[in-house]
Amino acid sequence: MSISDSPSSPTAAAAPAAAAAPDLASASIRSTFKAQSAIESLSSIITNVPDSPNPAFALLHDPEIASQISSLLRQPDAGTGNNNLCRWLYDTFQSTDPQLQLVVLRYLPIVAGIYLSRVTLRKPLAGFEAVLLALYAHETTSRSGQPVTVNIPDLSQPSIYHESKAPVKNNSMDLNLAVICPSLEPHGTVRSTRRARIVGVALELYHSKISQLPVASKIDFCEFCEAWAGGDQDVVVNGENGGESSSSSSSSGKLGKEEGRRIPLSWELMQPILRILGHCMLGPEVQQKNNNNNNNKQLFDAASCACKSLYARSLHDVNPKAMLATGSLLSLARLALDSNNDIDYTEIRMTNVISL
Repeated sequence: MSISDSPSSPTAAAAPAAAAAPDLASASIRSTFKAQSAIESLSSIITNVPDSPNPAFALLHDPEIASQISSLLRQPDAGTGNNNLCRWLYDTFQSTDPQLQLVVLRYLPIVAGIYLSRVTLRKPLAGFEAVLLALYAHETTSRSGQPVTVNIPDLSQPSIYHESKAPVKNNSMDLNLAVICPSLEPHGTVRSTRRARIVGVALELYHSKISQLPVASKIDFCEFCEAWAGGDQDVVVNGENGGESSSSSSSSGKLGKEEGRRIPLSWELMQPILRILGHCMLGPEVQQKNNNNNNNKQLFDAASCACKSLYARSLHDVNPKAMLATGSLLSLARLALDSNNDIDYTEIRMTNVISL
């Protein structure tokens, strides 16, 4: 065997990379072509589509495109079965291109917000339902029928932070699994008994991509959450000095009568809502020190108002799980804002003083 034919030679190592390069270039060309086709289709729906060398980026981040699409989605006749914009959102998501799917997720807060607010009016909203079902079907396929679980630490096992008083089990590898989301069943229609489940799964997909979405989309979501909770409600947040009082401003005035309605909030909806709000208040871009970005401050304020309204709603509904979750989220946000609270409690301090 010659040196050039040896598996460890640079020539042999570079061969797979060279073979993969045309595939990457071909995939990039296909993605650009799909994005350009989506732009051309959208140009027949909205009045002004700015030219851009990167059509996928423009669809996701261009403020002029976002303003026009948001305005059309809020129209009284939006969401019907023959709505061109809903058909465009559906076809764009079904393109299976990850960048174009992000574009559809960018408008999910408006689609879900207006759908949940208007569905009680018994209006035909087949267009919105088609988009939500497409997101639900995508998530159902990606999970392959498996539930979403997390491993909860077993406090009966000692750690570097605590000693266990209970007898240690022989099998220390036992897992305490908690089901975050049960396995999904395919659905072809949206019934009233499935509605919260389908919308909740769509919001879980939104949360999984939230770090790639623009701030304006997250602010839209926070405003709808505040309206869903009931809007203008006095809130008492647990804290020091006997608690602090606050009053959340109503989003129903900003959203309109049909857009900002109080809706039933089942736990299937509350779980993804609180995860998204948690990112909006405690995400790295919001909590970054010395961050003077006005958009991030607006996002934190909007998420804080939404969480306060949800906390007040949980008190009104006497919902213990929601009270605990929303109250804890507000407490975490308050601690994160405290400039004197930069202590890392997981760090083991080094000291020369021996405490007896």
